[in-house]
Amino acid sequence: MELFPPIPFAEWRDTKETLHRFAQVVGKVRLAASARRNHWWNVPFHLTGRGITTRPMGQLDGNPIFTIDFDFVGHQLVVATLDGRAVSFPLAGRSVASFYAALMEALAALGVRVALAVPRPFDLPDAGRPFAEDTEHAAYDTGHAQRYWQVLSQVASVLEEFAAGYSGKVSPVHHFWHTFDIAHSRFSGRRIDHPRQTDPVTREAYSREVISFGFWFGDDGFPEPAFYSYTAPEPAGLAEEPLRPAAARWVARGESHLAVLRYDDARAEADPRAAVLGFYESAYRAGAGRAGWDVERLSCAGGVTDPQL
Repeated sequence: MELFPPIPFAEWRDTKETLHRFAQVVGKVRLAASARRNHWWNVPFHLTGRGITTRPMGQLDGNPIFTIDFDFVGHQLVVATLDGRAVSFPLAGRSVASFYAALMEALAALGVRVALAVPRPFDLPDAGRPFAEDTEHAAYDTGHAQRYWQVLSQVASVLEEFAAGYSGKVSPVHHFWHTFDIAHSRFSGRRIDHPRQTDPVTREAYSREVISFGFWFGDDGFPEPAFYSYTAPEPAGLAEEPLRPAAARWVARGESHLAVLRYDDARAEADPRAAVLGFYESAYRAGAGRAGWDVERLSCAGGVTDPQL
């Protein structure tokens, strides 16, 4: 299929808002039932050949090993255990409240007991409303949901290719359910000491100097899909560095800056894939250069670290 097909934010906004909350419900199950990893790497979703998955979880908390998968080809949620049992239900025609109830019933039927610490959305406008009471968000267009997964898969492939060029500590390419973006991060190894009042989510996510690269589908603050990168903490003069391609730009975000390449601008390039790879590389060089990283030592061309090769 076409690389980077159109996915205008306004056209699928209602489906996105519902699907985002579906993902948060499942993500909070993952948070409760998985072993914690540095920088919250245990929490995000990973891509599959039909959608996204939590990966196996359970066991450490007394539950059977189980997974929860969104199938965006068959448009259903599948909860399965290691012994082969599974419960599934359709995604279309459900409110968030209905989805939440169906998921809890599916888990119980499989003998999985998970208590969500905060059964409400995270960092969304309705963060004070429990999932069980949300009958407002109930839009699910199958075409839009499948397109979301297809774009996510294509971007993941580009991020995997970009990730191959760095030999230091890196994150997986993974899909965050709280912000609904897909991201990959490179770390220098330097420890960052935050003020005591910084919230625990931020403290863990940014406990080490990092340059992140990703893609999001748009929201009220930036109502269009875009590729992005940022350096944290931001070094002085970062936004003075050049970006590629010419359409990319620095966007102020509070006291810091995001490197942004609009999705439609990338699509308009003669070689969209090369344009996105060039964008990520230019953003990396900008952050790493200003922060004093040893770029050549950390280079890993083509995923090869053997100096003979």
